[in-house]
Amino acid sequence: MDLPEQAGAMLLDATGLRCPLPVLRARKRLVALAPGAVLDVLADDPAAEGDMRAFCQAAGHRLLAVSEAAPGVSRFRIARGP
Repeated sequence: MDLPEQAGAMLLDATGLRCPLPVLRARKRLVALAPGAVLDVLADDPAAEGDMRAFCQAAGHRLLAVSEAAPGVSRFRIARGP
């Protein structure tokens, strides 16, 4: 399922990166955003889904959705926590 674009959402393309780089890049990008802002992360690392879920839970961010952006590429929609 492809997610619709969200006005004001930032996009981070982490395809081609392996653990832990997608999470580290997402963390760096989220720190620069205001609380409640949305970041879409594209990743093709098979471990990314578990890593993103654990990261969001530990950091207080909300994982709004996970979808397939393209074959083998996941899109993680994350809302920055407080």
